[in-house]
Amino acid sequence: MQRKALAGATLAAVLLTAACGGGTSAGGPSASASAPTDPAKATGEITVLTNRTDMVTDGTLAKYAAEFNKTHPGITVKFDGITDYEGEVKIRMNTENYGDVLLIPSTVSRDDYPKFFSSLGPAAELSKKYQFTEKGTVDGTVYGLTSFGVVNGFVYNKDLWAKAGVTEWPKTPAEFLTALQAVKDKTGAIPYYTNYKDGWPLSGWQGAMGAITCDPKANDKLATSRDPWAAGSDLNVSDTLLFDIVSRKLSEPDPTTTNWEDSKSLLANGKISSMFLGSWSIVQMRAAAEKAGKSPDSIGYMPFPAQVNGKFCAPTTPDYVYAINKHSQNQQAARAWLDWVLDKSTFAADVQGISSVRGAPLPTALKPFEAAGVEFFELSQADSGKVTTIDNAAEVGLTKPEYRQKLVDIARGAAKGDLAGAFRELAGKWAEAMALGG
Repeated sequence: MQRKALAGATLAAVLLTAACGGGTSAGGPSASASAPTDPAKATGEITVLTNRTDMVTDGTLAKYAAEFNKTHPGITVKFDGITDYEGEVKIRMNTENYGDVLLIPSTVSRDDYPKFFSSLGPAAELSKKYQFTEKGTVDGTVYGLTSFGVVNGFVYNKDLWAKAGVTEWPKTPAEFLTALQAVKDKTGAIPYYTNYKDGWPLSGWQGAMGAITCDPKANDKLATSRDPWAAGSDLNVSDTLLFDIVSRKLSEPDPTTTNWEDSKSLLANGKISSMFLGSWSIVQMRAAAEKAGKSPDSIGYMPFPAQVNGKFCAPTTPDYVYAINKHSQNQQAARAWLDWVLDKSTFAADVQGISSVRGAPLPTALKPFEAAGVEFFELSQADSGKVTTIDNAAEVGLTKPEYRQKLVDIARGAAKGDLAGAFRELAGKWAEAMALGG
């Protein structure tokens, strides 16, 4: 599986992308000029850009397209799997050829959405039906919808933790570090796996936003904070935990040799004990356990080790946002796919994602959170466009791997400096970008 950037694209993301992809080939009359006003009656061929190259090659996406064709026989869906999704799609967006449906690259400022993507409708109406619409909304108009949402936490091998004598979720970063040390001392397994080499899993640590302070506005506040790494802040606490894990030698000995695909079987077979990933990962880790002849129940999932008023908090956030290329010649066909993915398909349930449709039940993988009284809330995305603009100007890269790869390098002694210095440098860049207007 190839998964890039925050939370990376999931199955539903890929599928949604397919809905809007590929009607931008040169030549021929514009399909949009004569397209029916009802997407359900649309015909044509659409191309879906996706980072899920594995699902292209193993035929999974084709099966979903076949199911879609039962109700939309006049639409042909093709998939374009891209390994370096973020990098290549950003380049393609310099032209009009970036598929019909696509996952919006994380570094594209929300304010720029109208330049590249078609309007999906007014936010006032769509937000009644769907969650997470803020992420794709500009000036009251929705340009992107999320196929499903996720929470972020630690996927772990419950058998290993039990063997180490840890049977309850740690409530603080200090307790978490103590638990990892027990795993190392009593089982010999690698307590934590960074997936440093692939990079994008480290970007997932940005998913701790809001979990530490239990603040629905935690991400929005980055747009007005001159020092997002101040003591007690979400970024300070989460980045400090990552740094401490590595500096205390509780992670893999050589992070430059990690491998994402291998990490699944390593976790399943008890060679490593934990990774910080979105809840989308649970189904993959359980599948790896079954493949290894282990019980899928050996795979657990826990919230970030922090509590407010005696409760864990689990902000729900959108995975990749899917959009329709405004230059697509098959607008209605693309919209038909998007609507089907969100409203009719089983994609969200299949990948254990939180449905973007309001009122849908939580996925079974998150039932333990529900039973333990974890507080769920939607993390506001109202100012995510401003945050991205500042982040790009500051060249920090909150959702890029290099930011936390550098923290790992400092922690393991492969780069000069210390954590306090790293935080000062990051805060300085952020403040300067804010002073220059982002």
